[in-house]
Amino acid sequence: MTSLLSPAQISEIVEMALSDHVSFAQITAQHKVTPDEVKIIMRTQLKPGSYRAWRKRVRDFGDRRAHYK
Repeated sequence: MTSLLSPAQISEIVEMALSDHVSFAQITAQHKVTPDEVKIIMRTQLKPGSYRAWRKRVRDFGDRRAHYK
């Protein structure tokens, strides 16, 4: 699925995923990609340390909030 996305769409997905105000559900609704596909996109687009920091932030905030990502 990710190979069918344009560079502009991938850029928008990365921007949305990095935002604390956009959920995976919103990304899925707009771009028709699953949360697992978002994680794959993020892994390929971010440096390894940045990807790990993003995943940690998503997990930490998810534990504190009922509806986060």
